[in-house]
Amino acid sequence: MATLTRSEVFDRVQDVLVDALGVDPEEVSEDATLTEDLGAESIDFLDIVFRLEKSFDIKISKGELFPDDILNNPDFVVDGTMTPQGLEELKRSMPHADFGEFEANPDVSKVSGLFTVKTIVNYVESKLGAA
Repeated sequence: MATLTRSEVFDRVQDVLVDALGVDPEEVSEDATLTEDLGAESIDFLDIVFRLEKSFDIKISKGELFPDDILNNPDFVVDGTMTPQGLEELKRSMPHADFGEFEANPDVSKVSGLFTVKTIVNYVESKLGAA
């Protein structure tokens, strides 16, 4: 596959999210969160992964884009707050996400804010760069 610009990656991610979530293209900005802004539900994440794989001809392993086991680990979450160890594990598993706001208040109810369109674009760019 030819090298894609960030704008081209964004356009394809936008198309994937419009198709998967039934939202308008204008709603899909880099800062839009998948759940709060675009209305994605847990079942939609599987569809998004499938569509990204197809659109970019990449393979996304389970939990690679959307880690699912960290929030259920008692070593990583105590009383609804991410432990320092959990935060480090989340950062390690999601190097494509921006942790600025979450790091200041690592409440697990705010984890969904890490899943933005920008996070997906960053992930796809890194995946394509590694190919």
